[in-house]
Amino acid sequence: MQHCAFRLSLLGSLSFSALLFTITCQAQIKEPLELSSSEVTARHEQGDSVDAEQLQHYQAADLQDVFESSPEVSVGGGPGVAQKLYLRGLEDTLLNVTIDGANQPGQTFHHTGRIGIEPELLKRAEVQPGTGDATAGPGALGGAIRFVTKDPDDLLRAGERVGALVKGSYFSNAEGFKSSNSLYGRLDDVWSAMAVVTYQDQNDYQDGNGRSVLGTGARQQLGFAKVVGQLTDEQTLRVAYERRTDEGERSQRPQWIPSGFNPLYPLETERETLTLNYGWNPMDNDLLDVGVTAYHTSTELQQDGRYGLYIGDTRSAGLDVRNTSELGAHRLTYGIDYRDDQTRLGPDGDRNLDEENGDVLGFYVQDSYQVTRKLLLGMGLRYDRYRLDDRDGQRFSDSGASPNASLRYNLTPELALLASHARALRGVQVRDAFKLDAAGNDADLQAEKARTNEVGFEYRQGGLELSGKVYDTRIRDVICDPSGRPNLYVNGGTLKSQGVLLQSAYHWQQLSVGLSYHHNDVELDGNELNVYEHNGLGTTLGDTWIGFADYRATDRLSYGWQGRFVTAVDSLRTGVGTLDKPGYGVHDLYAQWSVLGDDRLVLNMTLKNLFDKQYLDHASNEDFESIPGYEGVRGSYEPGRELRLGVTLRL
Repeated sequence: MQHCAFRLSLLGSLSFSALLFTITCQAQIKEPLELSSSEVTARHEQGDSVDAEQLQHYQAADLQDVFESSPEVSVGGGPGVAQKLYLRGLEDTLLNVTIDGANQPGQTFHHTGRIGIEPELLKRAEVQPGTGDATAGPGALGGAIRFVTKDPDDLLRAGERVGALVKGSYFSNAEGFKSSNSLYGRLDDVWSAMAVVTYQDQNDYQDGNGRSVLGTGARQQLGFAKVVGQLTDEQTLRVAYERRTDEGERSQRPQWIPSGFNPLYPLETERETLTLNYGWNPMDNDLLDVGVTAYHTSTELQQDGRYGLYIGDTRSAGLDVRNTSELGAHRLTYGIDYRDDQTRLGPDGDRNLDEENGDVLGFYVQDSYQVTRKLLLGMGLRYDRYRLDDRDGQRFSDSGASPNASLRYNLTPELALLASHARALRGVQVRDAFKLDAAGNDADLQAEKARTNEVGFEYRQGGLELSGKVYDTRIRDVICDPSGRPNLYVNGGTLKSQGVLLQSAYHWQQLSVGLSYHHNDVELDGNELNVYEHNGLGTTLGDTWIGFADYRATDRLSYGWQGRFVTAVDSLRTGVGTLDKPGYGVHDLYAQWSVLGDDRLVLNMTLKNLFDKQYLDHASNEDFESIPGYEGVRGSYEPGRELRLGVTLRL
């Protein structure tokens, strides 16, 4: 990879930093922010949400980094653009994924580029496992992932009118770097704004055995802008725009290692998302808390491969209008949502050669009812109507209701018991863009129908936290394209995901420690899943243990450890023979130093894969190379030991 881009980007970052410094020096800046006593404690907690502080500690660079502390989430695939996410063993194609409420449906080339997020933008990432409630949006068969980006006020300190952040990171393994420049401020008493520009350049990384993993180098660029208007004391408007690009040499099938039948070709992906969020919450009216989300998102993939330059893209535009009313002991949320989807594929010069169009209209209501001081009931209902005009001229139409119910009972002030049941329906949707010309839909395709039953508990006393869940998710008539010929999307049977989650954490003064355990079984009509044969559905994962320890030594210095340990899966049955998925354990360390005692200058050091473990993540394509005729069918090994050095300068 050429490194002239490094010098240009570095020069650009320094120039931009100088400009930000000049602007900031002209602004009115108050005294440095002091850490309160409550902020001196370690704050690493295990749960269903990942916050910006956790991401900064480990200098998150991709989707895998974002969710490495989440026991129910597994991410693999090697290069960031080819990463797949699994929630409770179910692939992200069965989830409802949103960024600030903007839905991210569709596929361009299998999973390539489906979920791309810049960790630098994130305020938090929320995980809702299991079939979603009525507010989770249409088609949340296996759960929902919600990414929430930062606002200008999340970056501005008390009393500031304008500010800037300049960040730089170095990654030893791939000899890469990342620069991030943010400018934010208040335009007046009503409007605030922020702009973020990031650039990342890295070579092919090396695995735990010191071998270069071809096709993992990349150049990534991101531009992000958000404007927030506090129109009145009761009304807020947010408008955000994001453009993210990734380019590099990738194998024809990026989920497999390069080989004689899977050579490297130039591949470029680009995603754009425009989002508008409006909120109106009258202070003297408990019946009105209106939220409106409108969005347009598009993902384009260009592959200059064996058939020449081909372009696939997916586009979605949507609207969600909801209101929340407080009616005594009831908190009622109700609304309507609509999404229009399009996917296209074609060679350069005829990009609309193949095309599909679909839409979904939904109505929903969700009630939270505080029956007694100890008992909280949740009840909800969605009704969705799906339509699709596919590439072959077939029209599909499905509709139906999706109810849910849940309860939370506080047996004691410390102990709560939980139970829930949820159903969801998803009609036939637009297909993978790069399969439009090679696969069709069975004329008798039926809607997918999911349900999840879950029971659990939560216990909190002092600094001790304990929780546990037992769950069972079943998706009937799951739609898939079985391996082999013909390439046809059919109702493949019943997909089951069952498991147990146990979590613990203890917080004492500046110290936090914790341990979690997740066991999952996922099957299709009694057959274990694998990535190769069940693309778009799920995969078999070993039992996962995650431990952590965080210590905030002073108000300037914090450091910690995190370990992820996955047990082996022996004799995994596939349609072409049995194979093994070896277990692995990976240790990460971090240290963060606030040089000046506040957030003006922060140094980060992260050591990933401390013991240089050679391993293939269970969320990557399994190793089929021991089976005759399947040489080259294997995912990429994960990076070996890597030192990450970062500096953050607040101007």
